[in-house]
Amino acid sequence: MSDDHDEENGFDTAIPDCLMPYDSWIEDAYRQVMLHALEHAAAHGLSGDHHFYLTFRTDWPGVEMPDHLRAQYPHEITIVIQHQFWGLKVDRAQQTISVGLSFGGIPSTLVIPVSAVSAFADPHIRLTLRFTVPEHAPMATMPENVVQVQPAGEAPAESQPAAGTDEEEETDRNESSQVVSLAAFRKRGPGGPG
Repeated sequence: MSDDHDEENGFDTAIPDCLMPYDSWIEDAYRQVMLHALEHAAAHGLSGDHHFYLTFRTDWPGVEMPDHLRAQYPHEITIVIQHQFWGLKVDRAQQTISVGLSFGGIPSTLVIPVSAVSAFADPHIRLTLRFTVPEHAPMATMPENVVQVQPAGEAPAESQPAAGTDEEEETDRNESSQVVSLAAFRKRGPGGPG
């Protein structure tokens, strides 16, 4: 069937302007899928070849991570949850994800607000979920005495994967094109290209 025929039958692939916040509801549902996947991995481990790429804003209020890592990734980072991780936990009450990983052989625990996550992927099944994270954090969550300033002419750092010390995770880091271009793994909605 052609796209024109689909549109005539009410199967337009784009959501038209409306008074219902469907985009927001869909994104919230996708975040729940991510949280269920993380909770499952926390309770049962990662089976088979499943592993996760988790991209999040490092400058988001509530993100807890080592200072040297934040200096290296001042805007965004992609971590790999695969072989060597511990303490994976989803705290729904606090709306945070915490996980222990080694960076350069130094064990660290990260605490990530769910609202800071911009992408989640399980490359084993070619699943990628992208989330909207505003460029500027909500002012209500900013500490009173902190002012965010970015020097003029300085571009934000590129998102690069960083996590773990074993050889497979090193391979994941070397295949950064797969991490940066997660859209290649994105599942299409009904009526979209497969």
